[in-house]
Amino acid sequence: MIWSLVKIVVFIVAVAALALGAGYLLEAEGGVRVIVAGQEFTLGPLESVVGLIVLVLVIWIGLKLLGLLVAFWKFLNGDETALSRYFARNKAAKGFDALAEGMMALASGEGRVALAKAEKADRYLNRPELTNLLTAQAAELAGDRKKAEETYRKLVQNDSTRFVGVRGIMKQKLADGDTDTALKLAEKAFALKPKHEDTQDVLLKLQAGHEDWAGARQTLSAKLKYGNLPRDIHKRRDAVLALSEAKKVLDKEQTIEAREAAIAANKQSPDLIPAAVMAAEGYIEQGQKKYATRLLKKAWEAQPHPDLAAAFAAIEPNETPAARLKRFAQLTRSHPENSESRMLMAELNIAAEDFPAARRALGDLFETDPTTRSATLMAAIERGQGASDAVVQGWLTRALSAPRGPQWVCDNCQNIHAEWTPICTNCSAFDTLSWKRPPSAEIAMPGGTEMLPLLGAQSAEAAGNAMTVVESTSDESDVIEAEDLGNPKKKGA
Repeated sequence: MIWSLVKIVVFIVAVAALALGAGYLLEAEGGVRVIVAGQEFTLGPLESVVGLIVLVLVIWIGLKLLGLLVAFWKFLNGDETALSRYFARNKAAKGFDALAEGMMALASGEGRVALAKAEKADRYLNRPELTNLLTAQAAELAGDRKKAEETYRKLVQNDSTRFVGVRGIMKQKLADGDTDTALKLAEKAFALKPKHEDTQDVLLKLQAGHEDWAGARQTLSAKLKYGNLPRDIHKRRDAVLALSEAKKVLDKEQTIEAREAAIAANKQSPDLIPAAVMAAEGYIEQGQKKYATRLLKKAWEAQPHPDLAAAFAAIEPNETPAARLKRFAQLTRSHPENSESRMLMAELNIAAEDFPAARRALGDLFETDPTTRSATLMAAIERGQGASDAVVQGWLTRALSAPRGPQWVCDNCQNIHAEWTPICTNCSAFDTLSWKRPPSAEIAMPGGTEMLPLLGAQSAEAAGNAMTVVESTSDESDVIEAEDLGNPKKKGA
């Protein structure tokens, strides 16, 4: 309110001052004499003021016209002017609009449209680091791999986009199956950006695939350093790589280095079964049976496994069945109710010809956790106790349709492996094998298996043939052989 009043007062004062000034000029005498081309002009005071204003206005317009002519001349010469900046802004606006439309088309899955918009943006913008990125991705989406590769190579030439170019070519080589070139490109990309998690994962996978275990361990350490891997997982996977490195050294018959590497791997991850087995074998070769026993017991506490039992048996290869049974009781003490412990004790009692004890050890395992191995052990026990061929054959028939039990299964693709490997042979995933039951462990047979014992011949030969079939369907190393069923006094386990 006050400000409005002040403005009104100022306006009135200004008008009054102008009126007073005009009145003064009208009443004043004299003026300005102007002589032009021999003619004299006399201007009064008011006319002089008006003339001065007109003169200033003409001079200002003349200067502006002169500036416009100079700017037009510079524009023709290619110099930067207000006019050129106007056209440049207009051109940049069209370029960024085309770039935005191309990105939207790329996100919508319209590769051809995105490629056309990228070319349009490239014409309007002098920003190849932006337009080349869009062009490369649009070309890949449109299926024009040649165009994409050419664009990625252009990106490699620019310092700010070199990493993107190298990574793009690396992915193309991976898609082509050229892992050798992809490995070199992954190493280059890792050198440019060691913190990039996806590059770390790709490099680690390629190094593991090429059995470059030392390089893979360095990459794994980088993942831990830059916070892309938890410490406990790093410890486990580093142990896997150390074990793989030990196996590679063992293939070269450098047993001392292999033993040291395997022992180091086991210390990093005691629950890694292959590392425990290899380390125990190293201790056994050194004559340090006490260390091997302690190591295998610790691994058995983490997870009972047939390979651990085989390594434990190798500590005393020439002991009697009774002595072995007594020594293995120390191993199975930690998990007495585990199915692996029960089947192991049953095998040891069968080897010692104590078939009632073998039955007690096995108990109701087949009813609670049926597997091919437990059914085969029941057949061996029945044969040892003098059961008829029909009873033995009945158990062998059950073994045909029973699940195979725990196997080395890939957590990623569920592929089953006969032995542990650091990399899945099916999906090439690293450190994904676990000792567990396969998702589909049962054998599907049309019509079921209930009538098989009645259809077969009631003879020991039929039982032996059925046992042979069981062996062909199971890869357990400690399954009782068919000939053992016919001769219960023969050593087993």
